[in-house]
Order: sequence, then C-alpha cells, then structure tokens
Amino acid sequence: MRMPEPDRDVLARRAQIAEDLRRIVPGEGVIVDADERRPYESDGLTAYRQSPLVVVLPSTTEQVSQVLRYCHENGVKVVPRGSGTSLSGGALPLADGVLLGLGKFNRILEIDFENRCVVAQPGVTNLGITNAVQHEGFYYAPDPSSQIACSIGGNVAENSGGVHCLKYGLTTNNLLGLEMVLVTGEVIRLGGKHLDAEGYDLLGLMTGSEGLLGVVTEVTVRILKKPETARALLLGFPTNESAGDCVAAIIAAGIIPGGMEMMDRPAIHAAEAFVHAGYPLDVEGLLIVELDGPQVEVDHLIERVEAIADAHGAVAKQVSQSEEERQKFWAGRKAAFPAVGRISPDYYCMDGTIPRSQLPLVLKRMGEMSAHYGLGVANVFHAGDGNLHPLILYDANKPDELEKAEAFGADILKLCVAVGGVLTGEHGVGVEKRDLMHEMFDEIDLKQQQRIKCAFDAGGLLNPGKMFPQLHRCAELGRLHVHHGQLPFPDLPRF
Repeated sequence: MRMPEPDRDVLARRAQIAEDLRRIVPGEGVIVDADERRPYESDGLTAYRQSPLVVVLPSTTEQVSQVLRYCHENGVKVVPRGSGTSLSGGALPLADGVLLGLGKFNRILEIDFENRCVVAQPGVTNLGITNAVQHEGFYYAPDPSSQIACSIGGNVAENSGGVHCLKYGLTTNNLLGLEMVLVTGEVIRLGGKHLDAEGYDLLGLMTGSEGLLGVVTEVTVRILKKPETARALLLGFPTNESAGDCVAAIIAAGIIPGGMEMMDRPAIHAAEAFVHAGYPLDVEGLLIVELDGPQVEVDHLIERVEAIADAHGAVAKQVSQSEEERQKFWAGRKAAFPAVGRISPDYYCMDGTIPRSQLPLVLKRMGEMSAHYGLGVANVFHAGDGNLHPLILYDANKPDELEKAEAFGADILKLCVAVGGVLTGEHGVGVEKRDLMHEMFDEIDLKQQQRIKCAFDAGGLLNPGKMFPQLHRCAELGRLHVHHGQLPFPDLPRF
C-alpha cells in the first residue's frame, strides 16, 4: 500500500529544507523532484510505499554530521538508508522527513591481513568485502542471501546472518568497530581492531538497533581464513517433519555444520527450475548440510551426518565432489527468494526464530494455517539456528489477499513466540513486526528499551515509527536529562 502524500503545511517546508541541505551537500546530493524521489519510496518490503520529503546523499562523515545537526536543531525527522534491501520496512521513508542515503559511502578504507580485519564504509556490499580479500585466502563469514546487494552498514543495523551463521555467527559476532554519528552531529567511535572493548558493550547495543540510535559511517569487521576443505550434502526426506527431526539430531550429536539449510517442496521446485542445482524433486523436505575444516575431519563428519540422515528416513543423498558442485548446491538456496517470485505474482517474506526442537511442530502448524487462509507458502530456513523464512504467496491485485498474507504472517510470528522463539532472527522489527512487539515484551520491557532510545535521541527524530508499537515522550519514561551538545556517555571517544 502506498502511504498518503504529506499535507500542504509539510510540503511548504520542502523548499526551505532542500535549500538548507544544499549548503551542506552541494550539487546533485539533494533530491526534491517527485520522480527522482520515487526510487527511495520503499525498501525490500514493497507492500508499503511512501515518498520521502527530501532525499540527501552525503559522501563524507562531516556532511552526515552537519545534516544530522541541522535536522536535530530544526526538529526534522531522518530515516537512514543503505541499499534498501530491508525486508521489515526499516528504511521506509516518512512524508515529513529527510531520507539520508549512504550509497556514496562505498569504499573499502583498509585491509589489514595481519590483524585479520577490514575497515569499510557502510555502503560497501557484503560480498564486496569477501571479493576484496579472497585473493589471500580470506573471506567475510556472514552471508545473507542478498549479499550481492545488501550493504555492510545495513547488516549492522539489522544484525544480518546468512547460511553460514550457525557456525560463524551473525554480524554481531564478526563486528569489531564502528564510527557513528549521533543525532546531535557528534561523531564517535566504538571498538576498533581488537576483539573486545572495555566498558559497556555499546557496540553490541548499536548492532541491530535499526537506525534508531545513530548513523554508521564506518565499519570494522573481522575476516577469516577459508577452511582447508568444505563439502556439502543434499539430503531429501519424505516429510518436512522428518527433515526437521534430522536437523535437531545433527546438533544433538555435537556436530556444528558450517551451514545447515532446509527447503520444502514448493521452494525446492522453484529453486530447481530457476537455477538447475540438481535438487531431487520427489522429496517433501531438503537439507543442505555443509561441513568444513581439515579434510580428515570433514570426511569423518560426512559419514556421521549420512548415518543420522539414514536413521531419520532420508530417501535421497548426494555429497558434493568438487567446489563447483558445492557452490551449485548453495546457488539454489541463495536464489530461493527470486525463484519463488517466478511462481507467484507477490510474496511476503517472513522472519522468525524458534528452538530447533520445535521445527516439526511449527512446520505442521504452518501447513494448517496455509489451508485456513487459502494462501500457499514456500519455506526456506536457516534450519541449524532455527531462523525461519516462510514465503507467503499472494496476489496483490486480488481484493484482501495482502491483508490475508499479513494476518497469516502475524500468526506465524505469534506461533514462534508461543513455542519459545522470537519475532525476528535477522530482518529486524521495522514497521512489519512493530505491532507484534507486545507478543514478546510487556510494557515494562518496551519502556526500558525506549529509555535507551531517549538517551541517544531525546527528540525521537531518528527513524521514528519503527520498532515500538506505542511511543512515549522521554519525560514520561523518567529519562535522565542529556544536555544539548553532550554525549549520552561522555567518556566515549569523539572527534
């Protein structure tokens, strides 16, 4: 749905704000024309659209600082945006706010092999970091399916994961340092090239904060040596429940694969037709299990995983015999989202996380929900860590189908919480899950979270309308007053 255009009073501000911002970001860095603003009207959650009041595209940290200081002093709302691949509406613009695009921050600033880290601007793509270091046998571990397009700054904002996060962790486990700009315009640094920083874990606080606390302008991540050997298994099962049971059994056996993904029949068929990865088409559930490390260890673990799969009724087994074949197995999984786009006019990509032991039950209940709503669903999972990505199929041109898809998705997320899981694994809350936060948190929890927001952004100008179902003024929350021009944490390094 397209959000309404701003009223006349708001539109009257546009010319003045644009004029003021052009003094900070000259040339083509400020966009006012309606057609030129349209590419920014939504992110990956395309069911919601809203043209921003003004778009500004700074290219330096100093410009970001000045833009935020101007907005802070004039009460102008700001929505930070990276590559716009967020699937929760995290970068949805506001009709009365400035959209701050970071696409020009696209350079890798330093590659430090000795300390095994890379310093990059936030607009560098996830895959771009691996491409920059792979000639020396290194790579960046978190690998979302959108890694060819998603930005590293956006990965920090949403704490992105990927198919290899089971063994190597999410963004938060691979992040070493940040440069960020507060809403007041002050530039601070958190962490560095070292593994741990002293004091409060503000780096952890910023990771997954969805643009509500500050704007990241530089990211330092750790890079890893590529494992000596990596091989993947395709395991087909007659039911989704048996595939889910196999996932739990592999982890229970003390085996931690480099990645373990699951796809159901609709997703298998869509991906195979799109990529021709060699997936079996006569199974209901498919596991991709990757094992990496020294060759002798990998060979041993393959035998153990095959035995566990046999014990859980696997009807198809295939082990990659070359790096090309391993990559082919993964190509189908990573192309699952666009592949499903070929079989349905629209789909709604969900994101929730459950205990692995609950996977068979949740799969069964989702099948029942699909019948109830009369909408198909294709399932792809980061099965190893219980992160689900159901793709609800619908046609937005048919009356009420989007509303039914949203209700279906809400029921899935409520189920995730009910079985001991959480509302999101890596896509964030944004606007998509905002009104479901009460399913997981009570009012005391939500107010405590908002106190943190107030410490960084007392005026509520940074990405407002996201995450919290009910906003409270900072004074209502008993926030300690932070004087204008003073950092919430005065001992943080600044410039």
